[in-house]
Amino acid sequence: MFIAGFPAGAWGTNCYVLATGKGAECIVVDPGQDATAGVEQVVAENRLKPVAVLLTHGHIDHMWSVTPVAGAYEAKAYVHPRDRHLLSDPMAGISRESAAMLLGGRHEFAEPDEVAELADGQELELAGLRLVVDHTPGHTEGSVTFRTPYGDAAGRPEVSEVMLSGDLLFAGSIGRTDLPGGDHPTMLRTLAEKVLPLADDIVVLPGHGDQTTIGRERATNPYLLDLVDGGGTRPVTRGL
Repeated sequence: MFIAGFPAGAWGTNCYVLATGKGAECIVVDPGQDATAGVEQVVAENRLKPVAVLLTHGHIDHMWSVTPVAGAYEAKAYVHPRDRHLLSDPMAGISRESAAMLLGGRHEFAEPDEVAELADGQELELAGLRLVVDHTPGHTEGSVTFRTPYGDAAGRPEVSEVMLSGDLLFAGSIGRTDLPGGDHPTMLRTLAEKVLPLADDIVVLPGHGDQTTIGRERATNPYLLDLVDGGGTRPVTRGL
């Protein structure tokens, strides 16, 4: 499998490009602010063809470039219906700090030409990849994660899956829940029902910061420790 990622824009949001290998079709996940050039570079250097743009949620730092990227490659965009309104009105989900960053700018947003809505438990077959969609509300009402099988070149499942977690789960923290559409009890329920049951060897590619694993977070993430045994000291949550 081919996976490339880079932080984009003022928020340092991770944008990912996934394919079965170089010279193949690919998917783009969370093209945020100023991600267009980075996507173009990854695509050109590896002879890829984007066929879909997937969004883990509708916050502006994750969807800023969804329309230009989807339009440039005639790719379909995928988003959960509870966050679809943010594609054309991202200010509805923004924080005061983020709004201040945009003051004085002229920014117009619109849906891509083709938009498909995601559902919990849905399986997508895109660019030769199989992805399982999990609806993971808490950070936003329409947050989702994507999981796809992974093995090394010899086919040994040393890593069973890769999970693109958006702003659900980070290395050592979780997504903030104080923005419009966020809800902390819902976030904790999502973590208990959708994260804790996962295998330890799953690699987590988060929306911000470094990659981690489910096992590492189960053992060290204060929020998950609180759910398991009531222990831990909570850090500040992250996200836009």
